[in-house]
Order: sequence, then structure tokens, then C-alpha cells
Amino acid sequence: MKLNKILWPTDFSSVAEKALPYVRSLTQQYGAEIHVLYVIEDIAHHESWYGDFDKKRVEELMEWAKKSAKKRLDQICEKYLEGCPLYIKHFAVGDPAKEILKLIDSEKVDTVVMASHGAKGNFRFGSVTEKVLKNSPVPVTTIPIDPESTA
Repeated sequence: MKLNKILWPTDFSSVAEKALPYVRSLTQQYGAEIHVLYVIEDIAHHESWYGDFDKKRVEELMEWAKKSAKKRLDQICEKYLEGCPLYIKHFAVGDPAKEILKLIDSEKVDTVVMASHGAKGNFRFGSVTEKVLKNSPVPVTTIPIDPESTA
């Protein structure tokens, strides 16, 4: 199987970082593009438990999150992906699993490499990973991470 595009979704956790050696290995073997995706969870859709949110404040918070994410993605790409032929950074706002699946389709990704769970994961398999595995039209490789080792 020829791999032209590999998707590595990250939540900037040390758990997600564990997939990087495999991503680098694949891209070096196949000369594939790496598509790095970070999804900012949309806080504006949450109910106002403690009163109404100030829309301007939410917009400012989301803009700050985007700037911080861009800076962090730049750092990751420079530090860990410098030997890779091409890496493309993507940002999205919304549900992480849905955004991963959208990017698979829009970028015609050949495979996804991700950790078995994210930063919030308390179990050996996370909900985002499970949703992506069950709904992905392309192969998904999960890198097993012991939750106890990341605590």
C-alpha cells in the first residue's frame, strides 16, 4: 500500500506525542506528507450553567486558543518533524472525532496514526480514538499507551 498522506491528530499531550516516532518512520519510508491536526473544543455551544456567556469574551478566548495552538504546532513540527519531507498544520474548532473524520475526507488522507487515548483518557482506549476507528474510511493505527504510565 502506498501512503501519500498521513494524519496525526494531537491534543498536545505527552500521550499523543508517543505516536510521533511511528509517524516519522512512515513518512521517511514512504515520503508521505504529514497532516498534523489540533482541534479546539468549541466552548460557545455549552449551556450557560452560571448565567449567559459574554459572546465577545468567548470569541477572545477562542482566538487566544487558536494563537496558542498555532505556536504549539510550530514548536512540535520544528522539534519533531524536521526530517520529514512535508508537514501541513491544520486547526479546527468542534468535536475532535468529527473534525478528524472531516479532515480525512477533505485532504484524502491515506492513513491515521494516533495514540490509543488522549490527555483526558483514564482508560486504555479513549472515546475520540474509538469514534475515529469505528467511522474512518481509511486504516487507523493506534499506538497503545498505558494510562498508568502517563499519570
